[in-house]
Amino acid sequence: MTEQDRVFLQTGRAEDFAFDERVAKVFDNMVSRSVPFYNEVQRIQSDLIMDFLPEDSGVVCDLGCSTGTTIEYLTRHQKCPDSTRFIGYDNSESMLDKARDKLSEQLAAGKVSLITADLSRLPKLPACNAVILNWTLQFVRPIDREQLLTNIYEALKPGGIVLLSEKILVNDPVLNRLYIDHYLQFKISQSGYTDVENQRKREALENVLIPYRLDENYELLERAGFARIGTYFQWFNFACMIAVKV
Repeated sequence: MTEQDRVFLQTGRAEDFAFDERVAKVFDNMVSRSVPFYNEVQRIQSDLIMDFLPEDSGVVCDLGCSTGTTIEYLTRHQKCPDSTRFIGYDNSESMLDKARDKLSEQLAAGKVSLITADLSRLPKLPACNAVILNWTLQFVRPIDREQLLTNIYEALKPGGIVLLSEKILVNDPVLNRLYIDHYLQFKISQSGYTDVENQRKREALENVLIPYRLDENYELLERAGFARIGTYFQWFNFACMIAVKV
């Protein structure tokens, strides 16, 4: 069972956020309390992915797989074909250690592979049917994002999809501020984080998590080659996008 996230209550001066051992220990608790409708998004995207998997020898890549929660959801989905293979990539060994524990059965059965990789210098992906980027692209340097999405497009088989979940900005500054305020209220009233924790985490993420507007993410996907793009879920400044290779 994951520990309760108190990382930013215990720390003093805010350092740049990192997916280190300290964060890995509490990550499942942290992400479920920090991302609105986290479990619902996992369920929705799992259902979506099943619509794009072949009956035999499908491949799904999860880039920034963290502790393996998304892969676990997918492997346990009642419609998941037995022959589907899942590959998780992450640059944090601490996160992958947690994923190895969580996915030990699937790893032993050969259904899952976990690979240490920096997404800015990602090796060529295998031919695949679906790629997942759950709150991951926002941590990739902006200069490297288009190339990463291009690599994904090239690896996808025709009819394959990329699912991209991101924290976003909005064009209008008044609405942007309103959405941020509602998110902070969510973290305090529903997730139990204190003002101190929120402030310290915001400072730690300031130069690490760099969000784009929704239209900027669409433009990145279009330049990578995707022509069919949509948003399948949005809550204020959190959006989940789907792009299909036609």
